[in-house]
Amino acid sequence: MKRLRNDVERLKPQKRGFFQSILCCWRRNRTKTNQNGTPIDGSTTPPPLPDQQRYLLPQIRHSDMHKKCMVIDLDETLVHSSFKPIPNADFIVPVEIDGTIHQVYVLKRPYVDEFLRKMGELYECVLFTASLAKYADPVADLLDKWNVFRARLFRESCVYYRGNYIKDLNRLGRDLQKIVIVDNSPASYIFHPDNAVPVKSWFDDASDCELLELIPLFERLSKVDSVYSVLCNSNNPLNNHNQQQQQPTQSQQQLQQSQQLQQLPQTPQQQQQQQQQQQQQTITATTIITQASTLSTPTILTSQQQQQQQQQQLQQQQQQQQQQQQQQQQQQQQQGSPPNHNDLNSKT
Repeated sequence: MKRLRNDVERLKPQKRGFFQSILCCWRRNRTKTNQNGTPIDGSTTPPPLPDQQRYLLPQIRHSDMHKKCMVIDLDETLVHSSFKPIPNADFIVPVEIDGTIHQVYVLKRPYVDEFLRKMGELYECVLFTASLAKYADPVADLLDKWNVFRARLFRESCVYYRGNYIKDLNRLGRDLQKIVIVDNSPASYIFHPDNAVPVKSWFDDASDCELLELIPLFERLSKVDSVYSVLCNSNNPLNNHNQQQQQPTQSQQQLQQSQQLQQLPQTPQQQQQQQQQQQQQTITATTIITQASTLSTPTILTSQQQQQQQQQQLQQQQQQQQQQQQQQQQQQQQQGSPPNHNDLNSKT
């Protein structure tokens, strides 16, 4: 009975946590996707729009007529939020859930202020998050000091498709060639991967420079006629892999260039230079050979000379000894000293 009770309890649906119900970071029954955010079954077709469906964005302002539209995500792209107290939190947002006030601690991503100010100058910026408005709206109030966001879109504006909250850019009412979406979740833009600039998910890394490093790219995108000219197929891992295989390495390119240069016809001056170089190479080769031969022969001569020198030294020593003996005999004869027994014996 106890085992049966445990099995029944395990089969009961579990309640979702407070934070899971607010933010877009956790979703149940999520569709398995690849790195590009595409479902494994290959389906990326959005559900059809009703005929009476209105566009999500209002009419474009006169000051933004010549700007492209930038759709910017919130959580893990611009900020990171947590129910757990954070000592260095930038914002503390009270959120009411089921009649209870909960404190949400929010960290700003490094360089988010510089990023938003610059994007507000270049684009018509739209905040588009899969989080609930009662959390995301007060966070946006504290984050956007310069009124960069022309509009704010929340979870109810997303399309719930195969377990994911999808941001369908067709619903915005803007030209798709002039829309770019900045998001850390590939599943958010599976309908429009060629409009996306993915960013790394951010949690608390104080040394992160992702937003700052992306500014030059967005400056370039703001000037092109169509974002597809830059972003088309950029988020397809298979295409990137094939391009890397097809592109030769730098060493291979240098080798090919040198081979091509060698095959080109030479001018008379180049031929003379080549002949001179060959002559110099032969001269240096012969000098190296002769130097090597001269360096190797002294070892043989020195061994022979050493033997001769040793013999000469012995002969010189013998001659010196004989001369010394003769000098001693002469001195003795001059002094009149008696001859030694050797001399007497020799005379007798």
